[in-house]
Amino acid sequence: MVHLVYCDNAGKKGERVLDKILAGTKTMIARGAAGRKIPHSRVFEGERLYFMEKGSSSITAYAIVKSVQNYVKLSDEEITKILADNQSKLNLSDKQKERWHKKCLCLVEFESVEKIPPLAFERQGNMDDWMIIEKIEDVVAGTSVPYDYEKSRF
Repeated sequence: MVHLVYCDNAGKKGERVLDKILAGTKTMIARGAAGRKIPHSRVFEGERLYFMEKGSSSITAYAIVKSVQNYVKLSDEEITKILADNQSKLNLSDKQKERWHKKCLCLVEFESVEKIPPLAFERQGNMDDWMIIEKIEDVVAGTSVPYDYEKSRF
């Protein structure tokens, strides 16, 4: 499987998530919720992550998953400690620390980041900020297929 990850584009110039990834100052992505949510327990070492900025229509980089940490039923203290222990990789702003202060967390460390020629993303309805797909061509204009939510169910 491959993963399409939407990156937040909020923040001051130079603080965009994708900019940090490409600069090598961010080597881990966090996803969290009150309960298990994609990609929790569904992303594995060696898989490929593709990145695009929210609001754009282009997939512009990829990386390889180095390690994954999945957590459930965390206390507030545990959440704070986990985020702090991984801050050198996560490179989160204070606002992002608040956003990812969730009882279920999935931390995905990656390596071998490469910028790629933009791939035109074909948007479909009701897509989340993390998609699990068979191959990246499944969401690229001209070769896309209807998104199969079966791959995203627990």
